[in-house]
Amino acid sequence: MPASEEMPDTNVDWFDEHPTESQIPASARRLLETYSGVPSESVVDHIVHVRNDAWRVFPYPCIGQFRFLEPGLNECEEYDEIVQRLKEGQQLLDMACCFGQTIRQLVADGAPAENIYGCDLQLKFIELGYKLFKDRDKLPTRFMVADIFDPASPLSELGGRLDIVYAGSFFHLWGLEKQKEVSKIVASLLRPQPGSMVIGRQIGAITAAEKTGPTGTMFRHNVESFRKMWKEIGDDLGVHFTVEASLRELGRGHFEQNDTRRIWFSVRRQ
Repeated sequence: MPASEEMPDTNVDWFDEHPTESQIPASARRLLETYSGVPSESVVDHIVHVRNDAWRVFPYPCIGQFRFLEPGLNECEEYDEIVQRLKEGQQLLDMACCFGQTIRQLVADGAPAENIYGCDLQLKFIELGYKLFKDRDKLPTRFMVADIFDPASPLSELGGRLDIVYAGSFFHLWGLEKQKEVSKIVASLLRPQPGSMVIGRQIGAITAAEKTGPTGTMFRHNVESFRKMWKEIGDDLGVHFTVEASLRELGRGHFEQNDTRRIWFSVRRQ
């Protein structure tokens, strides 16, 4: 990252200068040490250096608070099923993959990299993923720069071809109506057959509501509102989806308070 790029304001609630021990989960440290070959004593400095470069690209809270290190797909109860499905030749897209940390975890756990795609709006995040995980010359996963709202983006090549879409910290970037629009686009990427699924997590709340956050207007679902939205999407598309969802505590190190939670979900086509 060019040194001339200006560092955005770090005097905000969602920027930590250095990660605490709890902000570097054992799974993330293990991935960096074993998959990427980062010496144990260098892990923290390596993470901070890449994070600071990423903050210059866009100051998302998940970057400022090192939340990109937290377990994601591998914390879902469907994780072993997904790894097995990828081994059998099915295909997965990591939507808004950022550094591609989920992809590296899947590959480290035995999923064929050739069956996985990653996309992000920011090319620099994809490039920083190679820097973070030191695997530019060994990871054959196809990454693409794509705008979900651009019908001519590379995502158009994947329409109706994907078995699984992982959407971590993605849908919550918009208000409710825009979330429905985006969700329909994501659903169109799935194979039109039973078992195709969208799975992920995002910021939610005990009481569903629209709220202004660091990235703009966000609708924070609870379980009931999330199921309702996907029922409406299914009705519009003429498809039946089975939705599993749950709210969990955010954990330590988050600036959010009160009724804010994280919602975990899986949406399967029937």
